[in-house]
Amino acid sequence: MLKEWLKIIIAAVFEVLWVIGLTHANQVLEWIGTVIAIVISFYFLIMAGEKIAVGTVYAVFVGLGTAGTVVSGVFFFDEEISIAKIALIFLLLTGIIGVKWTSEPEKEER
Repeated sequence: MLKEWLKIIIAAVFEVLWVIGLTHANQVLEWIGTVIAIVISFYFLIMAGEKIAVGTVYAVFVGLGTAGTVVSGVFFFDEEISIAKIALIFLLLTGIIGVKWTSEPEKEER
């Protein structure tokens, strides 16, 4: 089951990359990289959804992607950060952890 959660994390990392690409791509190679990141992101998202409930997968994927995009914006693109933004990211991450803890593993098929 850990492997499935790792797939969600990989999908979220590539989500951050394609969101940045959609915002900042100006050249053909940057757009190609963005499209590749979209494909990889959704591939891992779909693969994780085969073993974990789709609602859980999507909630964790979007939450991690959102947090990652905000953090990337602050560190790489000089976006503003505030105590409120930090607190809300921690609240979001707390919710993601709660969703994971309360998710029942899907039973294996025979």
